[in-house]
Amino acid sequence: MTGFLLRRAIGAAVTLLAISVIIYVVFYAAPGNVAQISCGPRCSPAQVQQVADQLRLDDPLYLRYWHFLQGIFVGQDFSTGTAVQHCDAPCLGFSYQTDQQVTQLILTKLPATASLALGAMVLWLILGVGTGVLSAWRRGRPTERILTAITLAGTATPVFVIGLLLMIVVCGQLQWLPFPQYVPFTDDPEQWAWNLLLPWLSLALIEAAKYARLTRASMLETLAEDHVRTFRAYGVGERSIIGRHALRGAVAPVIALNANDFGSMFGGAVLSETLFGIPGLGRELVHAVNVVDLPVVVGMVLVTGFFVVLANAVADVLYAVADRRVVLS
Repeated sequence: MTGFLLRRAIGAAVTLLAISVIIYVVFYAAPGNVAQISCGPRCSPAQVQQVADQLRLDDPLYLRYWHFLQGIFVGQDFSTGTAVQHCDAPCLGFSYQTDQQVTQLILTKLPATASLALGAMVLWLILGVGTGVLSAWRRGRPTERILTAITLAGTATPVFVIGLLLMIVVCGQLQWLPFPQYVPFTDDPEQWAWNLLLPWLSLALIEAAKYARLTRASMLETLAEDHVRTFRAYGVGERSIIGRHALRGAVAPVIALNANDFGSMFGGAVLSETLFGIPGLGRELVHAVNVVDLPVVVGMVLVTGFFVVLANAVADVLYAVADRRVVLS
């Protein structure tokens, strides 16, 4: 098991390094005046030259990338013309639009996105896997047809439509909840949960439809295998077969999909964050793209890639827990 974990850790580190190289080359080696793009259209020639000096644009590309990578691990200093600012590790640079460290900017937005992603993930796994298992168990019955129709409708419905309907019905007509207004967990945990309930539900209902269909297909495939027929021949109860054997064998694709969805949520939940006014990474990324704040865009994409790789590394470990044969592969 130790060797398995070590291989996965090395693989994750290599993947992150490759992602950083690709992102840096795409954004900082693109044709055009990178300093002017990073600084913005209103910058004076002196300010553009200052940005070019900070980005070390006169150095070869490989040397610039080395300094960028060095800043992530040990930090780096930036000259403002009249003073020197130190950026602590992990340093992703400075925003030339807000004159703020990108790392600090990301850290201020991260709790909101993490709150949205974690709560929605718990709900979509409960709803999606539960619905998929029930649909496979009741195959050929009216229950399965109803659940299949619901999951198809959920898959075809955009998240902002579900969110708007929930706000109109739950907050407007029924007045069960106030209109969402994000409250940090550290300020008031109860209000934090109540104000995130609708965003969680809107995301979970959409994602749960995918997980229900995937779980149903995996369950049906597992239930058709020889060892399950053997259990039935020995008189093992259907509930025991479903819960202890078939579900464990069908969980691998669910883990893989959940890892990708959860990781991409850190930067990809733009519609939900915009609709419900959540000050998260997705909204900040859209703003950075609109104002062409290049260091922030690069930092956000790197952070999103980091969480995707991290989630997939955790998924590999969960594979090993669910199926010991994975350790040997």
